[in-house]
Amino acid sequence: MGQPRKELTPERSPLHLWGAELRAWRDRRGLSLARMGQLIRYNPSYLARIERGERKPPRELAEAADRKLNASGALTRLWDLIDDKPNAVRRPDDVANLHGHVANARQVIAEMPDFHGESEEAGMLVPCRAQDGRIIFVTLPRRTFLSGMGLGAVAAVTAGPSVAAQPRTLALPDMNPAEHFRQLRTALIDNDNLLGPLRVIPTVESQINAMQQLRQGLRGADARDLLHVQTQYAEFCGWLYHDAGDFRSAQYWTDRALEWSYATGHPETTTYILARKSQLAGDMRDAMQAVDLAEAALAQARPNSRLGAIAATYAAYGHALSGDATASQRTFEEAHEMLTQLDEDPTSPWGAWMDPSYVEVHRARGLAALGDHKAAAAGFRTAITALPPGYHRDRGVYLARESTAYAGASEPEQAAKVGAEALSIAAATGSARIMTELTRLDTQLERWQKVPAVAEFRQTFDSFIAHQA
Repeated sequence: MGQPRKELTPERSPLHLWGAELRAWRDRRGLSLARMGQLIRYNPSYLARIERGERKPPRELAEAADRKLNASGALTRLWDLIDDKPNAVRRPDDVANLHGHVANARQVIAEMPDFHGESEEAGMLVPCRAQDGRIIFVTLPRRTFLSGMGLGAVAAVTAGPSVAAQPRTLALPDMNPAEHFRQLRTALIDNDNLLGPLRVIPTVESQINAMQQLRQGLRGADARDLLHVQTQYAEFCGWLYHDAGDFRSAQYWTDRALEWSYATGHPETTTYILARKSQLAGDMRDAMQAVDLAEAALAQARPNSRLGAIAATYAAYGHALSGDATASQRTFEEAHEMLTQLDEDPTSPWGAWMDPSYVEVHRARGLAALGDHKAAAAGFRTAITALPPGYHRDRGVYLARESTAYAGASEPEQAAKVGAEALSIAAATGSARIMTELTRLDTQLERWQKVPAVAEFRQTFDSFIAHQA
């Protein structure tokens, strides 16, 4: 029997946090230290000391691990926070301190039930202003992020009690349990649209836990019905983590939803979740995975269905990410064609929001990925105009993407104006998708920093993000 794993101490220093992050990514990919050593050509014993925070990794090791673990730059960005005294204990005001201070922030207190199997070191990316003025992303443990550190605190959600403060309820009297959870899910979706994910995640996770407990006492159709609702909650939980910027937890919950969907025998649910996995892959800029998953969903979707149009839309964006403009535009047109011949299924809970403007939002993203920024900005503006009033957070995402498109088209004043509007929504919702786009905007606008509107935006944005001590 092997020796028990040494407990890591990511709260001790940036070096220890980096080691814990390396282990978390390695565990996620199912790699032993020996296999990891083979992949990046480092001794496993040396890697073990790095994971324990006993050695500072060379930058080339961080970059190699990032590539082999498909960590999207998280390990390299976090490496930038390791100082020349790697074993120094964090100062109380260090931005990487897990219980520290973030400038201009109020803490968001969120109860996090111990439920799913993700490592506690699993991280969420938080924008941080480095000492040399660059914006870097710091990966902080999921629990820390949701208890107030990082973007959750920077967002300083504005008013009202947290959704997490609601009591956990296993069932309501005189109501079918599945129906109770369906009604609650509708209310939680409304909360997410208005307030963003950080207030909603704890309640969603606790309700999944409650459903699992209830199903132990149910049999037959009631148990299957409740499992179907549980699947819908898991997909929603994946979406919330997706919007919060925690892609690994998003993958975890979306994978659980896919697994449970097969058990329910609802092929439409499985199709939708495959499409969502494609959307997540696209946001992680994995073009091949985005196309493959979308095409799998498209193959399963009913002809002339909303789900087919959704899958085609995500496939088209994946083609744009890969640089294939012809395939991208052709597939966007296919999505529009499906919508014109739509065979509506009023009983379907999936994709009721799907319409031509949603296709155009993704076409605009595709145009931006392909370098046609002026057309992308126009596309986002059209989509924003068509948004229903309740889609507060989505409006912020589209505004942020519009602002980066204006910057790409060398229109800095308009970019700064639109970016400021998006920033106010980011502050209210805590959406990492908005903040990620605005971080790109801040970098894009640097060459126009003498333009008054640009200087004002960058100063305001700077006050919203953490700063390296």
